Amino acid sequence: MPADFTFRFALAMLFGIALIPPQNNARADNWERFRGPNGSGVSDDKNIPTKFSTKENVRLSILLTGTGNSGPIVWGDRLFLHGASDDAMLRWLTCYDTTNGKEVWKKTIPGKSVKFRFDSSHASSTPTTDGEAVYVSYWNGKDNIVTAYGVKKGEELWSRNLGEFISQHGAGASPVVYKDKLIFANDKDSHYDIKTLQRPVANPSTLYAFDKKTGQTAWEIKREPFRACYSAPFFLEGKGKATEMIVTSTTAITSYDPDNGGVNWTWKWSFPKMPLRTVASSTFANGILIACSGDGSGDRHMAAVALNGFGKEARPDQLWKNEKDFPYVTCPLTRGEHVYFVNDGGYAGCYVLKTGKKVWQERIPDAKFYASPLLINGCIYAASDQGDIYVIAAEPTAYKLLARNILGEQIMTTPAVANGTLYIRTKSHLYGFATK
Repeated sequence: MPADFTFRFALAMLFGIALIPPQNNARADNWERFRGPNGSGVSDDKNIPTKFSTKENVRLSILLTGTGNSGPIVWGDRLFLHGASDDAMLRWLTCYDTTNGKEVWKKTIPGKSVKFRFDSSHASSTPTTDGEAVYVSYWNGKDNIVTAYGVKKGEELWSRNLGEFISQHGAGASPVVYKDKLIFANDKDSHYDIKTLQRPVANPSTLYAFDKKTGQTAWEIKREPFRACYSAPFFLEGKGKATEMIVTSTTAITSYDPDNGGVNWTWKWSFPKMPLRTVASSTFANGILIACSGDGSGDRHMAAVALNGFGKEARPDQLWKNEKDFPYVTCPLTRGEHVYFVNDGGYAGCYVLKTGKKVWQERIPDAKFYASPLLINGCIYAASDQGDIYVIAAEPTAYKLLARNILGEQIMTTPAVANGTLYIRTKSHLYGFATK
């Protein structure tokens, strides 16, 4: 650990008092983007049950058609879900009424089937909404297409084709809304063969800001490319400061001014071998950014970066790293002075945020995790690939399993929380669980 750690961490904590995620102006019953308000994965709901099943505490049960790893989003009594037909010849966005589970409207576009490495899908991008329009990034098997629909009737408002997307895992980045803009990080592989670096890809990495009303480009920034990344942006506010937007990718963590795309600061990743891919979205607490990356070979790299300031005045610096335990696919969570996670190897862990000291780590038998966990009322809700939802106490004392809820179907999708209900997409169902 660097000798000046104490000084730098004191600065991090000082600015951490002022640096906070923006307050969400949406009602408490909204879950408007991937991982909810500002992408934190945290819900203030106090009434989500810790124990449930397909026969207990079920508020909603919808039999789904097709496939998709996209997460549900909710605004009021409307739930939106992105999917694809079993033969992959169609992509769609469906709107459901959460009060009765009935389909309100459904919009489709043509697509084609593509073979993936790993267990990806033809519909992996989670949509976002501001209550007036819902925005989705379709991948038709070749191109990324960002489309906006009216929330009430599903009428198409605008659509933008961003061109060919290149990755062995397909597309899956999720758009986010900021004020009057729709932000979309379109990171793709820099070359058709990332190992030999032969056949470079045109326009491999671009950060877009669209006018959310018209779809016209408000600004766009070319980014340093290498591997396709899927980490969703999030926002930070400082007292008396302009909002900054944090974007994480293979090459760097970068802070932008979301109003005009100007770069505030960049922190470069440093890897012992080849640069790794960022799938998990980063998180922030107490002046410290937590970012994870990895690759199919088993390599992992997690970095804790102190901002030491705000905006252009920030001096980002790595506090500690971990090259073994943290997740590749799932997003970490923070609570108090600790960071929590579940990973694709089936481990749950708790570490000290400022030092990286391991507090506890537990192997959950026969479990792997690709859906990101949520923090609800002091509990971690982690949905496993095997179809079990583990409820774990988010406490730094010791690993404590509160419940194991068996749904019996594969879960690859990050759940949502709204209306006092936990929404979980399994392979063939959408469930809503609530305390009766």
